Amino acid sequence: MATIKEVAKRARVSVGTASNVINGAAPVSSARAARVLAAAKELDYHPNEIARSLKSKQTRMLGLVLPDITNPFFSDMIRGAENAALERGYLLVTANSDEQVEREKRFVTALRSHRADGILLAAAASKSETHLESAVAAGIPIVCLDRAAPGIAVDAVLADNTRGTQECVRHLIRLGHKEIAIITGSLSLQIGRERLDGYRAALKEAGIRQTSDLVLEGDFREEAGYRLGKELLLGRKRPSAIFTSNGVMMLGLLLALDELGVRCPEDIALATFDDLPFARSFHPRLTAVAQPGNEMGYRGANLLMDRVEGKLTGEPVTIRLAPELKIRESSKVSLDGKRRS
Repeated sequence: MATIKEVAKRARVSVGTASNVINGAAPVSSARAARVLAAAKELDYHPNEIARSLKSKQTRMLGLVLPDITNPFFSDMIRGAENAALERGYLLVTANSDEQVEREKRFVTALRSHRADGILLAAAASKSETHLESAVAAGIPIVCLDRAAPGIAVDAVLADNTRGTQECVRHLIRLGHKEIAIITGSLSLQIGRERLDGYRAALKEAGIRQTSDLVLEGDFREEAGYRLGKELLLGRKRPSAIFTSNGVMMLGLLLALDELGVRCPEDIALATFDDLPFARSFHPRLTAVAQPGNEMGYRGANLLMDRVEGKLTGEPVTIRLAPELKIRESSKVSLDGKRRS
């Protein structure tokens, strides 16, 4: 592997000049810079990032820890964060906690050991955030995405979950539905509780009494949508509409409908939080609360880099992004089974 000394010798400049060109540390004449860059290319020279980070006290590496990278919403978030990182010369390393706090702790510890400059995090459900408190105390900036970590004061970029759910359930109520069921996410998570709050707020403002047997707690996984969907569909009194708190649980619910021969929207109306890209090709197309996942990742990464670079100081910042209700055929049905336009 070529060294900076070999590059300098090939370019006929001092080591300091070669280093200034490679690192952009100080201005160098265009002729010398061209010789250095040509020599670096000929020798296939790559800077020693470990040595560089020891000198600058920055690795220009960010960590992104997510609960489920198979979920298209989080894939969209990764792309947004990655684009922001690349624009500013950072490397983004992604890890999947699988909604397990012990895995999350291991990844946070590993990122600290590898001297990541900061961490983006969609936290797993946990009663203890000591691993995050320890990282913050050590001076490592953390920005929460999608879900805030309870008990620690850090920056966050979140969706307005309550508002998005409330608007969607309002839409179902305007269609004439009163028996509206919800399959929630884990209520130990902030987003699970906020989406349930939106559901309850919509019922309350319409004067509809909440029925406990129409509120089933899931875990944001497909199996929960399938299992709890069957429970609702086979119950003593089937609801006229079902709202799922994320798109992955809706996939499980759709499987339950198919197995039981229940038609949508003729027999039941459906709506979900999350507008999964491939779900738009389903028939009927799904009414969904679309989250700006890409924007969430992009803005979160920029917020984190601003903290790392000292451009942002002071109290933690929370940014709430507005979701958008996409009304499609799956909810366009009234209680008499006739479609509405």
